[in-house]
Amino acid sequence: MVKKSVLLIVFICLTYFSFSQELRCNIQVVSSQIQGTNKQVFQTMQNELYEFMNNTAWTNHIFKNEERIDCNIMINLSDHEGDEFKGSIQIQSRRPVYNTSYNSTIINYKDDDVKFNYVEFEPLEFSISEHRSNLTSILAYYAYIIIGFDYDTYSMLGGTEYFQKAEQIVTNAQNAPEKGWKAFESRKNRYWLVENILNDQYNGVRQFQYRFHRLGLDVMSSKEAAGRTGISEDLELLQKVYRQKPDPFLFFYDLVLSSKSDELVNVFSESFMAEADRVYNILVEIDPSRTDKYKKIKEK
Repeated sequence: MVKKSVLLIVFICLTYFSFSQELRCNIQVVSSQIQGTNKQVFQTMQNELYEFMNNTAWTNHIFKNEERIDCNIMINLSDHEGDEFKGSIQIQSRRPVYNTSYNSTIINYKDDDVKFNYVEFEPLEFSISEHRSNLTSILAYYAYIIIGFDYDTYSMLGGTEYFQKAEQIVTNAQNAPEKGWKAFESRKNRYWLVENILNDQYNGVRQFQYRFHRLGLDVMSSKEAAGRTGISEDLELLQKVYRQKPDPFLFFYDLVLSSKSDELVNVFSESFMAEADRVYNILVEIDPSRTDKYKKIKEK
Protein backbone atom coordinates (compact mmCIF):
# COMPACT_ATOMS: atom_id res chain seq x y z
CA MET A 1 0.00 0.00 0.00
CA VAL A 2 2.87 2.36 0.88
CA LYS A 3 4.58 1.59 -2.44
CA LYS A 4 1.38 2.37 -4.33
CA SER A 5 1.05 5.69 -2.52
CA VAL A 6 4.64 6.62 -3.33
CA LEU A 7 4.14 5.70 -6.99
CA LEU A 8 0.97 7.77 -7.09
CA ILE A 9 2.80 10.80 -5.68
CA VAL A 10 5.64 10.37 -8.20
CA PHE A 11 3.12 10.09 -11.04
CA ILE A 12 1.32 13.26 -9.93
CA CYS A 13 4.63 15.17 -9.68
CA LEU A 14 5.78 13.98 -13.10
CA THR A 15 2.43 14.93 -14.61
CA TYR A 16 2.57 18.37 -13.01
CA PHE A 17 6.08 19.13 -14.20
CA SER A 18 5.51 17.74 -17.68
CA PHE A 19 2.76 20.29 -18.19
CA SER A 20 4.46 23.09 -16.25
CA GLN A 21 6.30 24.43 -19.28
CA GLU A 22 7.78 27.86 -19.90
CA LEU A 23 4.85 29.67 -21.49
CA ARG A 24 1.37 30.59 -20.40
CA CYS A 25 0.34 31.53 -23.90
CA ASN A 26 -3.14 32.67 -24.84
CA ILE A 27 -3.76 31.88 -28.52
CA GLN A 28 -6.49 33.50 -30.58
CA VAL A 29 -7.20 32.71 -34.23
CA VAL A 30 -9.38 35.40 -35.85
CA SER A 31 -11.12 34.43 -39.09
CA SER A 32 -13.78 37.15 -39.43
CA GLN A 33 -12.36 38.29 -42.80
CA ILE A 34 -12.81 34.82 -44.30
CA GLN A 35 -16.29 34.05 -45.58
CA GLY A 36 -17.96 30.85 -46.74
CA THR A 37 -15.75 28.41 -44.84
CA ASN A 38 -16.45 25.84 -42.17
CA LYS A 39 -15.56 27.80 -39.03
CA GLN A 40 -14.83 24.66 -37.04
CA VAL A 41 -11.42 24.38 -38.71
CA PHE A 42 -10.38 27.68 -37.09
CA GLN A 43 -11.43 26.52 -33.64
CA THR A 44 -9.48 23.29 -34.15
CA MET A 45 -6.48 25.30 -35.34
CA GLN A 46 -6.66 27.54 -32.25
CA ASN A 47 -6.87 24.55 -29.91
CA GLU A 48 -3.95 22.76 -31.56
CA LEU A 49 -1.76 25.88 -31.59
CA TYR A 50 -2.54 26.42 -27.90
CA GLU A 51 -1.35 22.89 -27.13
CA PHE A 52 1.75 23.36 -29.27
CA MET A 53 2.84 26.58 -27.57
CA ASN A 54 1.99 25.62 -24.00
CA ASN A 55 2.97 21.96 -23.91
CA THR A 56 6.25 22.08 -25.82
CA ALA A 57 9.39 22.10 -23.66
CA TRP A 58 11.27 25.07 -25.12
CA THR A 59 14.11 24.95 -22.58
CA ASN A 60 15.60 22.36 -20.23
CA HIS A 61 14.55 24.41 -17.19
CA ILE A 62 11.73 23.55 -14.81
CA PHE A 63 9.21 26.36 -14.34
CA LYS A 64 6.72 26.47 -11.50
CA ASN A 65 3.23 27.27 -12.67
CA GLU A 66 3.43 30.82 -11.29
CA GLU A 67 6.78 31.37 -13.05
CA ARG A 68 5.49 30.73 -16.55
CA ILE A 69 5.84 33.60 -19.00
CA ASP A 70 2.55 35.34 -19.78
CA CYS A 71 2.09 36.02 -23.48
CA ASN A 72 -0.61 36.50 -26.09
CA ILE A 73 -0.54 35.51 -29.74
CA MET A 74 -3.27 36.58 -32.12
CA ILE A 75 -3.29 35.16 -35.64
CA ASN A 76 -5.54 37.30 -37.83
CA LEU A 77 -6.34 35.39 -41.00
CA SER A 78 -7.25 37.45 -44.05
CA ASP A 79 -7.42 34.84 -46.81
CA HIS A 80 -7.18 31.15 -47.52
CA GLU A 81 -7.33 28.79 -50.46
CA GLY A 82 -7.55 25.08 -49.78
CA ASP A 83 -5.04 24.29 -47.03
CA GLU A 84 -3.09 27.56 -47.48
CA PHE A 85 -3.76 30.45 -45.07
CA LYS A 86 -2.53 34.05 -45.05
CA GLY A 87 -2.65 36.81 -42.47
CA SER A 88 -0.70 38.43 -39.65
CA ILE A 89 0.45 37.52 -36.16
CA GLN A 90 0.49 39.83 -33.13
CA ILE A 91 2.89 38.89 -30.31
CA GLN A 92 2.71 40.32 -26.81
CA SER A 93 4.54 39.30 -23.64
CA ARG A 94 4.84 40.75 -20.18
CA ARG A 95 6.78 40.28 -16.98
CA PRO A 96 5.74 40.89 -13.36
CA VAL A 97 7.44 43.63 -11.37
CA TYR A 98 8.68 42.43 -7.98
CA ASN A 99 6.43 43.03 -4.98
CA THR A 100 3.66 44.60 -7.09
CA SER A 101 0.61 43.50 -9.07
CA TYR A 102 1.96 45.38 -12.09
CA ASN A 103 3.05 43.63 -15.29
CA SER A 104 5.55 45.31 -17.60
CA THR A 105 5.15 44.86 -21.36
CA ILE A 106 8.23 43.27 -22.91
CA ILE A 107 7.13 42.70 -26.52
CA ASN A 108 4.27 44.13 -28.54
CA TYR A 109 4.88 43.40 -32.19
CA LYS A 110 2.90 42.61 -35.34
CA ASP A 111 4.32 40.42 -38.11
CA ASP A 112 2.45 40.76 -41.42
CA ASP A 113 4.39 38.08 -43.33
CA VAL A 114 2.34 35.08 -42.27
CA LYS A 115 1.52 32.35 -44.76
CA PHE A 116 1.26 28.65 -43.98
CA ASN A 117 -0.40 25.34 -44.80
CA TYR A 118 -2.67 23.74 -42.23
CA VAL A 119 -4.69 20.53 -42.38
CA GLU A 120 -7.21 19.99 -39.60
CA PHE A 121 -6.11 17.31 -37.09
CA GLU A 122 -2.80 16.73 -38.87
CA PRO A 123 0.03 16.66 -36.26
CA LEU A 124 2.01 19.88 -35.89
CA GLU A 125 5.67 19.04 -36.44
CA PHE A 126 8.67 21.11 -35.43
CA SER A 127 12.40 20.40 -35.34
CA ILE A 128 15.15 22.84 -34.36
CA SER A 129 17.37 21.18 -36.97
CA GLU A 130 15.15 21.57 -40.05
CA HIS A 131 12.30 23.59 -41.54
CA ARG A 132 9.30 21.24 -41.62
CA SER A 133 6.36 23.65 -41.50
CA ASN A 134 6.13 27.41 -41.86
CA LEU A 135 3.39 27.56 -39.22
CA THR A 136 5.36 25.73 -36.53
CA SER A 137 8.60 27.49 -37.49
CA ILE A 138 6.96 30.91 -37.02
CA LEU A 139 5.45 29.91 -33.68
CA ALA A 140 8.68 28.33 -32.42
CA TYR A 141 10.66 31.38 -33.55
CA TYR A 142 8.45 33.68 -31.49
CA ALA A 143 8.44 31.27 -28.55
CA TYR A 144 12.24 31.58 -28.40
CA ILE A 145 12.08 35.36 -28.93
CA ILE A 146 9.61 35.66 -26.03
CA ILE A 147 11.75 33.47 -23.76
CA GLY A 148 14.96 35.26 -24.77
CA PHE A 149 13.51 38.69 -24.00
CA ASP A 150 12.17 37.46 -20.67
CA TYR A 151 15.53 35.96 -19.65
CA ASP A 152 17.27 39.19 -20.66
CA THR A 153 15.23 41.08 -18.08
CA TYR A 154 16.43 38.83 -15.23
CA SER A 155 20.12 38.52 -16.06
CA MET A 156 22.51 40.46 -18.28
CA LEU A 157 22.27 39.00 -21.82
CA GLY A 158 20.58 35.99 -20.23
CA GLY A 159 18.46 35.20 -23.27
CA THR A 160 21.32 34.62 -25.72
CA GLU A 161 20.85 30.84 -25.93
CA TYR A 162 17.21 31.23 -26.94
CA PHE A 163 17.87 34.02 -29.43
CA GLN A 164 20.44 31.68 -31.01
CA LYS A 165 17.72 29.04 -31.35
CA ALA A 166 15.51 31.62 -33.07
CA GLU A 167 18.46 32.40 -35.36
CA GLN A 168 18.77 28.67 -36.17
CA ILE A 169 15.11 28.61 -37.21
CA VAL A 170 15.79 31.55 -39.55
CA THR A 171 18.79 29.73 -41.03
CA ASN A 172 16.72 26.57 -41.57
CA ALA A 173 14.07 28.58 -43.43
CA GLN A 174 16.37 30.22 -45.99
CA ASN A 175 15.05 27.95 -48.77
CA ALA A 176 11.40 28.28 -47.71
CA PRO A 177 9.14 29.93 -50.32
CA GLU A 178 7.27 31.98 -47.70
CA LYS A 179 8.33 35.53 -46.85
CA GLY A 180 9.74 36.80 -43.56
CA TRP A 181 12.93 34.77 -43.27
CA LYS A 182 15.39 36.40 -45.68
CA ALA A 183 17.50 39.56 -45.40
CA PHE A 184 16.70 40.93 -48.85
CA GLU A 185 12.91 40.68 -48.53
CA SER A 186 12.48 43.54 -46.04
CA ARG A 187 14.39 45.66 -43.56
CA LYS A 188 11.88 44.70 -40.87
CA ASN A 189 11.24 40.98 -40.59
CA ARG A 190 12.15 37.86 -38.60
CA TYR A 191 15.65 37.74 -40.10
CA TRP A 192 16.52 41.29 -39.06
CA LEU A 193 14.96 41.11 -35.61
CA VAL A 194 17.19 38.27 -34.43
CA GLU A 195 20.18 39.66 -36.36
CA ASN A 196 19.87 42.95 -34.46
CA ILE A 197 19.41 41.19 -31.11
CA LEU A 198 22.57 39.09 -31.51
CA ASN A 199 24.67 41.85 -33.10
CA ASP A 200 27.32 42.94 -30.58
CA GLN A 201 27.02 46.55 -31.79
CA TYR A 202 23.60 46.70 -30.16
CA ASN A 203 24.36 45.00 -26.85
CA GLY A 204 23.56 48.29 -25.16
CA VAL A 205 19.88 47.78 -26.02
CA ARG A 206 19.86 44.39 -24.34
CA GLN A 207 21.77 45.75 -21.35
CA PHE A 208 19.12 48.45 -21.06
CA GLN A 209 16.41 45.77 -21.01
CA TYR A 210 18.05 44.10 -18.03
CA ARG A 211 18.83 47.25 -16.12
CA PHE A 212 15.42 48.83 -16.79
CA HIS A 213 13.55 45.87 -15.34
CA ARG A 214 15.82 44.27 -12.76
CA LEU A 215 17.61 47.36 -11.44
CA GLY A 216 14.88 49.88 -12.21
CA LEU A 217 11.26 48.75 -11.99
CA ASP A 218 11.98 45.93 -9.52
CA VAL A 219 13.80 48.39 -7.24
CA MET A 220 11.09 51.07 -7.49
CA SER A 221 8.62 48.95 -5.53
CA SER A 222 10.68 49.57 -2.37
CA LYS A 223 12.98 52.47 -3.33
CA GLU A 224 11.09 54.54 -5.87
CA ALA A 225 13.54 57.42 -6.28
CA ALA A 226 16.58 55.12 -6.51
CA GLY A 227 14.94 52.89 -9.12
CA ARG A 228 13.83 55.88 -11.20
CA THR A 229 17.30 57.43 -11.06
CA GLY A 230 18.76 54.12 -12.19
CA ILE A 231 16.46 54.05 -15.22
CA SER A 232 17.38 57.64 -16.13
CA GLU A 233 21.04 56.63 -16.16
CA ASP A 234 20.28 53.45 -18.12
CA LEU A 235 18.82 55.51 -20.96
CA GLU A 236 22.39 56.55 -21.73
CA LEU A 237 22.95 52.97 -22.98
CA LEU A 238 20.31 53.55 -25.65
CA GLN A 239 21.72 57.00 -26.38
CA LYS A 240 25.15 55.50 -26.99
CA VAL A 241 23.76 52.92 -29.44
CA TYR A 242 21.76 55.62 -31.22
CA ARG A 243 24.76 57.92 -31.63
CA GLN A 244 26.82 55.07 -33.05
CA LYS A 245 24.06 54.14 -35.50
CA PRO A 246 21.24 56.72 -35.79
CA ASP A 247 19.41 54.53 -38.27
CA PRO A 248 15.61 54.03 -38.18
CA PHE A 249 16.25 50.64 -39.80
CA LEU A 250 17.54 49.35 -36.45
CA PHE A 251 14.53 47.11 -35.92
CA PHE A 252 15.34 45.82 -32.43
CA TYR A 253 15.99 49.30 -31.06
CA ASP A 254 12.61 50.60 -32.21
CA LEU A 255 10.82 47.49 -30.94
CA VAL A 256 12.15 48.09 -27.42
CA LEU A 257 11.26 51.79 -27.40
CA SER A 258 7.78 51.18 -28.78
CA SER A 259 7.16 48.74 -25.91
CA LYS A 260 8.63 51.04 -23.27
CA SER A 261 7.59 54.57 -24.31
CA ASP A 262 4.36 54.70 -22.26
CA GLU A 263 6.11 53.18 -19.25
CA LEU A 264 8.93 55.74 -19.46
CA VAL A 265 6.39 58.56 -19.50
CA ASN A 266 4.64 57.11 -16.44
CA VAL A 267 7.89 56.62 -14.54
CA PHE A 268 9.30 60.10 -15.15
CA SER A 269 6.09 62.10 -14.89
CA GLU A 270 6.64 61.79 -11.13
CA SER A 271 10.31 62.78 -11.13
CA PHE A 272 11.81 66.14 -10.11
CA MET A 273 12.25 68.78 -12.81
CA ALA A 274 15.99 68.44 -13.46
CA GLU A 275 15.69 64.67 -13.91
CA ALA A 276 12.58 65.04 -16.07
CA ASP A 277 14.37 67.55 -18.32
CA ARG A 278 17.40 65.29 -18.73
CA VAL A 279 15.30 62.24 -19.54
CA TYR A 280 13.12 64.19 -21.95
CA ASN A 281 16.15 65.48 -23.84
CA ILE A 282 17.56 61.97 -24.21
CA LEU A 283 14.25 60.50 -25.36
CA VAL A 284 13.50 63.12 -28.01
CA GLU A 285 17.03 62.65 -29.36
CA ILE A 286 16.90 58.86 -29.60
CA ASP A 287 13.17 58.49 -30.38
CA PRO A 288 12.05 61.69 -32.17
CA SER A 289 8.93 60.10 -33.68
CA ARG A 290 7.35 59.98 -30.19
CA THR A 291 8.27 63.52 -29.11
CA ASP A 292 4.64 64.50 -28.51
CA LYS A 293 4.23 61.58 -26.13
CA TYR A 294 7.42 62.42 -24.22
CA LYS A 295 6.27 66.01 -23.67
CA LYS A 296 4.00 64.64 -20.94
CA ILE A 297 7.11 64.03 -18.81
CA LYS A 298 7.55 67.79 -18.44
CA GLU A 299 3.92 68.55 -17.69
CA LYS A 300 4.05 69.20 -13.95
